[in-house]
Amino acid sequence: MKDVFAKLATDFLSTIVFLAVYLATDNVLLATGVAIASSVAQVIYAHVKGQPLGFMTYASLGLVIVLGGATLLTSDPRFVLAKPAIAHFAIGGIMLRRGWMLRYMPPLVAETIPEYVTFAGYAWAALMFALGAGTIAIAATGDLKLWALYVSVIAMGAKVAAFAVQYVAFRILVTNRIRAARA
Repeated sequence: MKDVFAKLATDFLSTIVFLAVYLATDNVLLATGVAIASSVAQVIYAHVKGQPLGFMTYASLGLVIVLGGATLLTSDPRFVLAKPAIAHFAIGGIMLRRGWMLRYMPPLVAETIPEYVTFAGYAWAALMFALGAGTIAIAATGDLKLWALYVSVIAMGAKVAAFAVQYVAFRILVTNRIRAARA
C-alpha cells in the first residue's frame, strides 16, 4: 500500500508542488514555474539515479511543460489547472479495458467474483471521466481556491470513498458467494 502511494506521489508530483506553492504564495505564475522546474528535476534525478519512470511521469512532464508554458505565456491559469483533467481522462480510458482490475485483486477475490471486479473496473473508469469533467468545469472558472479545494479534497475524497465502498462490497460479495458454495 505504501508503494502505491509513493508511485502516485511520483506520478503527480508537479500537481502536488503546484498546489503547495500556490497555497503558500497565492501566486499562480510562481507556482507554475516551480511545478515545471520540479517536474524536470524529477526526471533528471531519476535518470542520474538509474531509476525507471513510468509513462504517467513522462506524460505529466510533457503536460506540465506545455500547459505550464501556456499559463506563463498568457498569464492564464486555466491551462495549468486543466492538467489533472487530462490525467483523469487518460486513466479513465485505460480503465475501459475489460478486466483490467483483476490483476490487482487478491486471488480469492479474482476467482470468486470476477464479474463484479470487471464491473468495478468500468465504474472506476466512469469516476475518472466524471472527475476529469469536474476538473475542466472548475478550471474554466479560473477560481484557483475552488480548483485547489476540488483537486485536493473533492477528487481525492471521491476516490477514497469509492475505494472504501468497493472494499466493503467485495468483502460482502466474496463472503456470500463462499457461504452459498458451502451450502
